[in-house]
Amino acid sequence: MAQENWDHGWERLLWKQKSYPDNFVPKSFLSSLRQNPNFRPYTYLQLVISACAITQHLSTIIIFLDVFARLYDGALDARILIWASVLSFGVGFASASLLDLRTDHIASLTGSKAKTVKSSILVFLALMSLSPVLRTLTAATSSDSIWALSACLFVLNALLADYTALQPELHRHRRLTSVLSMNAAISSAVVLASRLPSDLAVFALLLMAIQLFALFPPLRRRLQTCPVLVQILITTALGGSSLALTLPLSTPATILITVSFIFVTFVAPGVLVWAQKYKNEIRGTWDPAVPKINNAATFS
Repeated sequence: MAQENWDHGWERLLWKQKSYPDNFVPKSFLSSLRQNPNFRPYTYLQLVISACAITQHLSTIIIFLDVFARLYDGALDARILIWASVLSFGVGFASASLLDLRTDHIASLTGSKAKTVKSSILVFLALMSLSPVLRTLTAATSSDSIWALSACLFVLNALLADYTALQPELHRHRRLTSVLSMNAAISSAVVLASRLPSDLAVFALLLMAIQLFALFPPLRRRLQTCPVLVQILITTALGGSSLALTLPLSTPATILITVSFIFVTFVAPGVLVWAQKYKNEIRGTWDPAVPKINNAATFS
C-alpha cells in the first residue's frame, strides 16, 4: 500500500521533504523512454554529394602542389601561370556575380563588386612588391624543414576548412575555423614560394594561392546550393585536373590520390550509412529540463 502511495505522489524534486527514499522511482519511470528522438537517417546519395566538397578542396591542394613542383623544376613559365590566374579570376568573378544577381539588389551588387576589384588590384600590387622579400624569407632554413612545415599546414588547412553550403544571406560571415584554414594554406604557400628561383615565380605562385585558398572556398560553398549536376561537374573537373597534373610527375602518387578520392567520395559515405544502425541515444525523464524561450515575448 505504501508503495502505491509512493508511485502516486512521486515527483522529480529533490528539495522537497518526501515520504519515500531519494533513490525511489515509480514503475512508470521508463514509460517515457525515447530512443534516438533526434535521429535523422542519412542516405548514401546525400552523403556522396556532401563529400564532393571535400574532394574539391583536396583537389585544389593537389593542383597547387603540382604547379609548385613544375615551377620549382623550371618546367612551367611563371608568365603562363599569371595569365591563367587572371583568367580564372575573371571566370570566378563572373560566377559570383551571377550568383549575387539572384539575391542582391543591383545597386548594392555594383558597389560590392567595385570594392572587390579595388581590393584585388591592391593585393596584386602588394604581391609584386613583396615577392623579392618572400623569395629569401627562408633562405637559412633547410628544404626538409620547409617540406615538413608545408605538409603540416596543408593538413591543418584541410581539417579546418568549412565544407558546408553557404547560404546567400550569410555569405558575408565566416567561421573562425575557415579563417584559420585559409591562413594555414597561405602560410604554406609562402614558405613554398620562398624556394622558387625567381621573383616572378614567387609572385605567380602566391597569386594562385590567394585564388585557390582565399577566393575559391567561399565561391565553392555558394555553388553547393546549386543543382547537384553542378557539384558533379565541378568535382569531376577539379579531380580530373589534379590527377592529370600529377600523373607526369609520379605514377604512385597518382594512384594514391585516386584511391583517396574514391575513399572520401564513395567509401566513407557508405561506412557512415552502415554505422547508423549502431546509433543508440536514449532520452527520458531523467534528462535535464530544456527551457522553452518564446522569441515573440517582449520585455519592458
